[in-house]
Amino acid sequence: MNITVIGCGNGGTAIAADLSLKGHTVKMLKTSDSYNPHYMYLKENKKITLVRNGEEQLADINEVTTDYAKVLTEDTELIIIFVQTNYHKNVIENICPYLHSNQIVLVEPGYFATEFFMPLIVEKNLTIVEAESSPIDCRISKPGRVEVLFENVRNPLGVYPKANKDYAEERLNELNYHFTYLDSVIEAALHNPNLIVHTVGSLMSTPRIEKTNGEYWMYKEVFTPSVWNIVESLDKEKNNVLIKLGLKEKSYVDACKYRNAEDLSLDSKQIFMNYALNYSPKGPFTSDSRFVIEDVPFGLVLLEELGQHLQVETKTCTTLVNLADLLLQKDFRKVGRKIDFDKLQLVLAD
Repeated sequence: MNITVIGCGNGGTAIAADLSLKGHTVKMLKTSDSYNPHYMYLKENKKITLVRNGEEQLADINEVTTDYAKVLTEDTELIIIFVQTNYHKNVIENICPYLHSNQIVLVEPGYFATEFFMPLIVEKNLTIVEAESSPIDCRISKPGRVEVLFENVRNPLGVYPKANKDYAEERLNELNYHFTYLDSVIEAALHNPNLIVHTVGSLMSTPRIEKTNGEYWMYKEVFTPSVWNIVESLDKEKNNVLIKLGLKEKSYVDACKYRNAEDLSLDSKQIFMNYALNYSPKGPFTSDSRFVIEDVPFGLVLLEELGQHLQVETKTCTTLVNLADLLLQKDFRKVGRKIDFDKLQLVLAD
C-alpha cells in the first residue's frame, strides 16, 4: 500500500519504519517549521533504525519532506496523522487541498478530529478513521533510531462514515495491527487513554516533576490508591457522557486490558499496573509536558464541553482543568477543543 505518515515524532517514526519493514511504500511529512536533528537525519538518509526486543532492523523510507504536494498524491492510499492533537485542526486544514477521492485518513489518536474533515468527506468520498491509541508505544533514542517499548494486542478504531466501514476494514487489515472496530469515532475519542492517565497522572505529579529535574517516571510512582480515586471518578464521568450519547461505556482499565492483554480473563487493573511498572515510558520531564498542554485542552475540555451540552455532571473533569490552569497559569478552555454540535449530531446519526 502507498502510505504517507504525517508527523516525524516518536509515533510517526515507529509506524513509518514498521510499515516499511512490512513491505509498504512509506513517505513522511513534517508539518512544523522546526528542523531538529532527527528530522534532518531522516531527510538526508531516508532510513530509520527500529529496535524491537533488542533486535535492530533498518527500514527504508521513500521520501521525507515538508512539501505537502510531494507526498500527498493521487496514488496515496492511506494517510496516517501522527501529530499532537493541539495541531490537528491546522494540519487537517493544510492537507485538505491535497486530498484525493477514496483515500483513507487514519488519525492516531483522534479526539474527534473527524469534525475537521466533514466538508470534504462527501465531496471526495473520504474515509476518516480515529484510533483510541497508537499500536506501538515507543521513543526516539537518537536521530534516526526509535525503540519499541510496547505493542498493543488489539487496536480499536472508529470509522466515519459507516457506509465505508467494510472498505476501511479490508484495507486497514493489510497493516496487520489487529484492528477491531467500534460503533463510532466518538467512542474512539473518549476511550483515548491519555484523557484519563496523562491528565490525572501528570497534574498529581507536578511537585515531583519539578523537584526531580527530569528524573521522574510517572507511571511507576503516581498511581497510589488516593490518586486512583481521581482516575475512577474521571472515568465514571467519561462513561456517563458516553451513555448519554447512546454509545458503549467501558472503564479505563477494561479498555486498557482489551488493547494490551491476550488473556481477557485477567484482572484489568493488574494489566494496567503491569504496563506502568514494566513497559511505560519515563517522564514527563517538565510540568508543562504534552501530557498537560495537549490532553487537558483537547481531552478534558472536550469532555467538559460534552458534559455541559448533554447536562451530564463533570465535577472531577472541571476540577482538573481548573487545577491545570492554576498550576501553569494558563486558560486551557480558551485554547481548548470547541465542538460543532451540528457535526457531532451528524456523526451520531450515521
